[in-house]
Amino acid sequence: MNPVERVYVDIEPHALTSCFDREPFGFTHNLSSLDVFRFSNLQHLTSLYTDRDYFVASAAPAEGTEFYAVTHRVCRPDEAMDRLGSGNQQILLKHPERYDRRFRDLLGTLFADIARRRGGLSGKLVRLDSSLLISSSATITPFHYDPAISFFFQIAGEKDYHIYSPAVLSEPELEAFYGAGITTIAQVPLAGRDPALEHVFRLGPGKGMHQPRNAPHWVQTHDSIAVSYVVSFETDVTRALAHTRAFNHYARAAGVVPGPVGCDRGADTLKADVMRAALPVRRSVESTLRRVAQRLRR
Repeated sequence: MNPVERVYVDIEPHALTSCFDREPFGFTHNLSSLDVFRFSNLQHLTSLYTDRDYFVASAAPAEGTEFYAVTHRVCRPDEAMDRLGSGNQQILLKHPERYDRRFRDLLGTLFADIARRRGGLSGKLVRLDSSLLISSSATITPFHYDPAISFFFQIAGEKDYHIYSPAVLSEPELEAFYGAGITTIAQVPLAGRDPALEHVFRLGPGKGMHQPRNAPHWVQTHDSIAVSYVVSFETDVTRALAHTRAFNHYARAAGVVPGPVGCDRGADTLKADVMRAALPVRRSVESTLRRVAQRLRR
C-alpha cells in the first residue's frame, strides 16, 4: 500500500473553523509510522541536496539570539546528518517534494484533507510546499516568525514549541518585514512580548500543531534527535494582505499614518495592487545597482 493512503490526521472541527490562521492549536496524526520518514530514508534524502534548498546551522545559545547570528552554512546536509549524534546541528530541508515523489504525494494528500475539512480556503492557492527539520538533541531555534500558514507534524524526538499569537506583533513590525519584500523568516526581538499570548506545545511523535501566519515562535529539542515535517501555503488573499502591509510601511515612512489592515477593503485592494506592481520594479533596480557597484569596486 502506498504510505500516503495510510495518512490520518485528527483535528477538531471547531479548531479549524474558529482558530485557523488566528491562533495555534494542536492535533494528532500518524505520519510517524510512514516509511518515508525512516531515518535511513532521510539520510538518503539529504544526499540528494547539493547547492540549494537547504539550511544547516548550529543551535542558538538562547531563545532571544538573532536568527542569523548563529553559525550557518557550516556543511552540507548529508555531512550534518553524520554529526547529529555528536554535534549541535540543525538541518532544514526545503521542498523535499522536489527530491522524492512520496513527499509530493504526501504534501498533496495533507493539503487536500485540510482544504476539504475547512470547506475550501479563502482565495486561490499561490504557494504550497513542505520542509523537514532535523535537529540534534538539546538545540534551540531562536525567536522568529514565518509569512505562511503552516501545519507542523512531529515525527521523531520531542521538542517544546513556544509560539505566540500573531497579535503579539505590532503593525509597524509586520509592515517593515513585508515592505522589505522578504519571503523567508522574520527576525524580531523576544523581549517585552506579552506572556499571556504565549502557547507552549510539548510535541512528540504523533503530535502536531497549527501555526498561523506571523506567529512568532522559538523551539527547544529534548534529549534525542528530533524530526519534524511542515506543510506551508499561501493564497492570493494572504499575499494581498502582505502587499497591503508593504504599502503601509512606505506610507508610514513618508509621515502618513495608514489605516489598519482590514478596515477598508477597497483601500486595502488599491494598496496591494500598487505594491504588486512596484515590488518587482524595486527589486530589478536594486539588482542593477548591486551589479554596478560590484563593477565599480573592481
